[in-house]
Amino acid sequence: MVDEKVITINDRIPKLKEQRKQRANRRLTFFLSFFFFLILLVIYFQSPLSHIKMIEVHGNYYLPAETIVKASKLNSGTSLWKLNQEEVKERIINLDEIEKANLSRKFPNTIEIHVVEYQRVAYMFQEGKYYPILSTGVFLDELPPNEMPVDAPILKDWESGPVAQELAAEITKLSDGLFNRISEIYYTPTETDPLRVIVYMNDGYEVHSTVRNFSERIAPYPSIVKEIDPNKTGIIHMRMTPYFEEFIGEEEEEGEGEW
Repeated sequence: MVDEKVITINDRIPKLKEQRKQRANRRLTFFLSFFFFLILLVIYFQSPLSHIKMIEVHGNYYLPAETIVKASKLNSGTSLWKLNQEEVKERIINLDEIEKANLSRKFPNTIEIHVVEYQRVAYMFQEGKYYPILSTGVFLDELPPNEMPVDAPILKDWESGPVAQELAAEITKLSDGLFNRISEIYYTPTETDPLRVIVYMNDGYEVHSTVRNFSERIAPYPSIVKEIDPNKTGIIHMRMTPYFEEFIGEEEEEGEGEW
């Protein structure tokens, strides 16, 4: 019979004591670490370490970051964790150009401002200056002399007011493809149509239409252009039933035939 080694309780006691001691040390280390962590948090929140040191602005394209920061009224004396986010967002949204605003904290002392700007749907040209028009119909101050409008149509022979605002609202409904094909829009009212407009397209065509329901009237433009002989020039009338009026010679003929 093989001899079996018998471990007595006296042999196991030292090992059990050592295990208990290790567990106690681990618990003590955990509690001490947690205690010091709480102390560090208290020091951080009560000291200038938690004050805003840096403000980052994201999402702005037209509006300078400095303007947004100034509107937020955030400064280096503001606690990162005690600021009223809703009040700050409201101040930023009060800027004409800003549609949405959100804040986020970045440890240890940075605030990130995320904004969404309203689209610029057109630029009004007056006395050699360009005035941006937002999708809300708001007219902004003139562009700096070294800045040219390249991202939206130019309105000529217009004045700020309800008619221009109505057109701006219509432009926001256009598809991106059609929006990018418009170069200039002239306001040319007549007795029979006080909202008449002439639109010059980037592909060389001239379109006659009206402000009322402008987006719906001009929507068929791409399909109409595909059917026109590229060697012909003329006017695409898009008020009621669209039709193409070809230029004959150097003068415009007032043909009424449907295209």
